[in-house]
Amino acid sequence: MGEMSRAPAYTPEHAKSGLDFAFPDIETWPNQFPAYEIEIDIPEFTSVCPKTGLPDFGVLTLRYMPRKRCLELKSLKEYLTCYRNLGIFQENIVNRVLEDVVSAADPEWALVRGVFRPRGGIGTTVEARWPRPIAGPKERE
Repeated sequence: MGEMSRAPAYTPEHAKSGLDFAFPDIETWPNQFPAYEIEIDIPEFTSVCPKTGLPDFGVLTLRYMPRKRCLELKSLKEYLTCYRNLGIFQENIVNRVLEDVVSAADPEWALVRGVFRPRGGIGTTVEARWPRPIAGPKERE
């Protein structure tokens, strides 16, 4: 049997999908206390696979230590709702949420964890932290 030519399954366009979406701002309010943690649970998170168009379901958890500002939950919910029909990879969701939370609130530290339900028999857990760990020489290339 001859070898079948196969086009790449995922393109660089798929990988970048959703990253340039114009999300609404996440609002904040002035923090009144030092050195405590906030955990926000988003148990019904949904988005769309940029390649297949199939829905992705997951649980996002956001933990952070506020500095001068706390995240306003209604605007966070409106922000997260934008992902519902957006084609974006799960890894990009977690990292984009982290970047947008850090940009809005400038926390001491933050962690975003996404636990995505299995599709095709495979579930995925993605975790991103702020400040970002320093990358080793191979990761920076």
